[in-house]
Formats: sequence, structure tokens, C-alpha cells
Amino acid sequence: MHARRGAGVFVTAIPTDYPLGRRVRFHQNVRASGRTPSRQFLRQETRPADAKEAAALRLAPGALVHLVEGLSLADGIPLAMFRSLFPALRFPDLPDAIARHGSITAALADAGLTDYTRAETRITALGADALLALHLRLAQGAPLLRSVAVNVDTAGTPVEFGLTWFAGDRVTLTVSPDANDSGGGAVDKLS
Repeated sequence: MHARRGAGVFVTAIPTDYPLGRRVRFHQNVRASGRTPSRQFLRQETRPADAKEAAALRLAPGALVHLVEGLSLADGIPLAMFRSLFPALRFPDLPDAIARHGSITAALADAGLTDYTRAETRITALGADALLALHLRLAQGAPLLRSVAVNVDTAGTPVEFGLTWFAGDRVTLTVSPDANDSGGGAVDKLS
């Protein structure tokens, strides 16, 4: 319960604890918090990478990337909006595999990538713009935590550049290099 003078008393949900480590597992993290995970894909397209995306993925400027955007939900409530970019040359059939499986992790496994880890995560606080507020069902200006991450294969080659906007009042991020590190296997990810 949260009381705000002049506005009343509101029931507030307990934030979902979300560990960020070498392997990020959205479904496992949400289930561990006692909630039901789901994902809604909003957009997929293949296009030339901008300079920042190409640099993050170590691609030539203008190289093609697959862009995937969507929402990550717990009990039907949006926790985050994500944007993930993948090198199209390495994963030419990724869009079809995502459509077939409904899972980025399963689609990457189809392409032969069964394990990858987080090389870097940068977290910044910001306010929700109109589009993010709409998708995350928040008021415009509500606090968000934005993560910018790069995932790499076992050889250290970038395989994903991702941005995730977490609803600040719905998620508690716990950063640890060894969080959720089971030592291998497929990864179910948020961003």
C-alpha cells in the first residue's frame, strides 16, 4: 500500500527481482518470482545497421541486421520493452525461425548458437516517452531503467546488441557477473 497526500491510497505490486549476469534468463527469473512469463513480439525487420549498432556487433557500417522488438511480461503485465539486433549474414533465417518458434533463444539454437553470454551491460535511468509509456502501460515520464547490452558467442564474437527499457517500479535489477550462470545450455533472455 502506498498513500499519497491528496490522491488516496494505492495498492502497489512487489517488484520482480531480475538478476543480470553472464546468462540472462527471462522465463526462469520471472518464474522464480512466482509469476508467469510471456513475450509479445511487436516488430521484426531486416535493415542496414546504424553506426552504433554496427560498432556494437563489430560489423561493417551498413551491414544488414535483423531487428526484433517486443514486450516481456509477467502475469500479463509488461515488465520491459526490448529491441534486439542480430547480424543478418551470420543468422540469415532468424526471422523465420523466430516466427516458427516464438522464441529468440530457440531460433538462435536453430542457427547453431546454443550458448552465449553477456559481455557488457550498461544501465541508465530515464523517463518514459509517449511510445514506451503506451507499450509499458505507464504514465509518460514514469521512471525506466534502460539496459544496453552485448551478448557474445563462446569465441567472444558479438551475436546480439540489445536495448531493454524496464518499468522502474516493476523490476529490481540485481547485477552480478555470476548471476544465473549455469555453465552452459540454451539461454532464455529478456533483451
